[in-house]
Amino acid sequence: MTADFLHNARTLLNKELFHIAKTPITVSTLLSVLAVVVATFWVSRALRRAVERVLTWKGERPANIGTVTSLLHYSVLVTGFGVALSTAGIDLTALFAAGAIFAVGLGFAMQSIAQNFVAGIILLAERSIKPGDLLEVEGKLVKVLEMGIRSSIAQTRDGEDLIIPNATLIQTTVKNFTLKDACHRVRATVGVAYGSDMAAVKETLTTVAHEVSKNWAVKDREPQVILLDFGNSSVVWEVAIWMTDPWLSRAAMSELREAIWRALQANKIVIAFPQLDIHLDDQVVSALGRQSGSGSARAAEC
Repeated sequence: MTADFLHNARTLLNKELFHIAKTPITVSTLLSVLAVVVATFWVSRALRRAVERVLTWKGERPANIGTVTSLLHYSVLVTGFGVALSTAGIDLTALFAAGAIFAVGLGFAMQSIAQNFVAGIILLAERSIKPGDLLEVEGKLVKVLEMGIRSSIAQTRDGEDLIIPNATLIQTTVKNFTLKDACHRVRATVGVAYGSDMAAVKETLTTVAHEVSKNWAVKDREPQVILLDFGNSSVVWEVAIWMTDPWLSRAAMSELREAIWRALQANKIVIAFPQLDIHLDDQVVSALGRQSGSGSARAAEC
């Protein structure tokens, strides 16, 4: 009886149901494929849970965790379905060849999307840019809110939400103010008249720099006052102070400029403005005088 049962079970499992590309598909083949598919989903679920726990423990943002787990899920699915097709006896060589041709065509058609996708993976792997970082992108200071596979979302100081393609963050020079630390230097320039006492100017600006720096104090970072240039109409000085929050750099520069203005006014130091001196030769002055005299005579005759 046991022998008959085994014989019948073996016969049932070896029963051909249909053919795929001249490959017979039996009941045992279908059961094997089903087992591989179920195992694939189970492995994907287990791996995603493990990775999610690890990334959550490390303090990663939910958006980054979702991106990583999604990539892992699709990678396991592709591998598992490949194993399932191979188990079914289907030759994957032709499928891979067709897939390669399709991938090349799709790559040309979706080159920009592919670049952004690869750039997103690189950013997630390198972690040179993270949510919360302050960046200067295309001349704008932005705060990174979320990072996705195709693009990243950032916000400007004016409250504008920007969708930045990841390829832009990879292929162009991006200034990251918070990569290692948030220390940032702001500068204000001022031009004083050439007749000013430059020693008094430097002393005044140095006092202002130290006073303003107390509100934006950074340890071991002293303010700096330098003579920047001899301009056409003024002697240009630069005052630089350090701060720990680049997001507030405009407020710091405004406070610094206001303090410079008040200090120079209090010390009667002239803030120069553009002016042009015209020097005329004696012959030109004489000619203008003669023209002015002849014009007055004609007016008297009239």
